[in-house]
Amino acid sequence: MYVAVPGRRDFKIRFSRGEFTGALGDSVTVLPVVVAVAALTDLSLPRLLVGFAAFQVVWGLHYGLPVSVEPMKALAALVIAGGLGSDELAVAGLLAGATLLLIGVTDTLARVETYIGRPVVRGVQLAVGLVLLETGVQLSLDGPAYALAALAVAGVSVAIGRRRVSALLVLGLGVGIAVATVGLPSPTVPTFGVALPTATGLTANTAGATAAQLAMTVGNAAIATSLLLTDYYDADVSADDLATSMGVMNLVAAPFGAIPMCHGSGGVAGKYAFGARTAGSNLLLAGVFAVAAVVGVGIVAAFPMPVLGVLLGVVAVELCRTGLDTTDLPVAVGVGVLGLMTNIGVAFLVGIAAHRLRLYVGGADR
Repeated sequence: MYVAVPGRRDFKIRFSRGEFTGALGDSVTVLPVVVAVAALTDLSLPRLLVGFAAFQVVWGLHYGLPVSVEPMKALAALVIAGGLGSDELAVAGLLAGATLLLIGVTDTLARVETYIGRPVVRGVQLAVGLVLLETGVQLSLDGPAYALAALAVAGVSVAIGRRRVSALLVLGLGVGIAVATVGLPSPTVPTFGVALPTATGLTANTAGATAAQLAMTVGNAAIATSLLLTDYYDADVSADDLATSMGVMNLVAAPFGAIPMCHGSGGVAGKYAFGARTAGSNLLLAGVFAVAAVVGVGIVAAFPMPVLGVLLGVVAVELCRTGLDTTDLPVAVGVGVLGLMTNIGVAFLVGIAAHRLRLYVGGADR
């Protein structure tokens, strides 16, 4: 079924099986990370999910395309691993939002990406993957039986050629165990309030984590997403436009307790691969997130930690695979390992220096 959008002749919204399966393809980039954040921190799952639901609708209608809305994974990984507190996460979201808005409205994103260097971006992705993997292994050791069951589900998914949905299947296993443990949850209407972070959230860790996240965001959430929207949908959405919308999104969302969010090429690829062709997939996914926000609190409280550990491991492996996709492995691996051993912000700065030095001596890929 097609629905015309009043006042917009340039696109229509379709509701179909392809749009719904496309929405599920994008949910792989959101639900595993959001459930982990809610289970391991004091952040509210309903607020996190409602934030994603709202901006799926906003950017779907704004661009008229199945644009993705994902968690900022570097920041999410650090808060999951305990490297950032809730106030620091909120401040990081505001800093990232303000920076992206400035970059977008001044059309300077391409220059920023050139200066950072793609191998450094890959290294940050690898570091985020390693941090999540370390946390996942620690959680998995708390219950080997559940962890082995989750590994079996992930392994079968990969073996039958469904690697992309393996995280969603493991998440489904965890939800099933939680429901079997505590029963079906009672619906709970989310409550909301505005709370600006305090000055205690502005720390060196916050600044470093924000810088590292911006490196990923510039390459993956802006430039790569812009290219995919052109390739898949013949759309003219510039990377600077995407940076501007991400900036606005985080400046609006952070005070309401939402996790920092971005666009992402992985979500766009997931939507397209599973059948999404219009912004209808955004509206359908928003509905899924809204329902989950109403019924998901009890499930998260009972979610088995060993299964969550495997879930984080599956997400981590995908990030590590992406991080190693570079012709300058020494820089990428160096940034990744240093980020795991120290912190991602320090690794990011060292990586930029190393990459510029290798460019100077003629031994690096831009």
